[in-house]
Amino acid sequence: MNDAQRLAFQLGSGTDAASVLLGIASIVLVLALVWAMWITLGAFRSWQDGSVSLFDVAWSALRVSILLMVLGYYIR
Repeated sequence: MNDAQRLAFQLGSGTDAASVLLGIASIVLVLALVWAMWITLGAFRSWQDGSVSLFDVAWSALRVSILLMVLGYYIR
């Protein structure tokens, strides 16, 4: 945004755009972390029941970790 757009946004919303973007990024990251916990706990429960192997649990945790790293890179 140029200076006029920044000023118009700040006057219209009462806050600057960087704070709004930080809030949106924080919400997205918290939702992604909750999703990652849900996936990981589901895999551990399946492993505990004996329906999947430990390799499947590790593969699931690795995929979730990679997705979180990619998301963190794009959010910053």
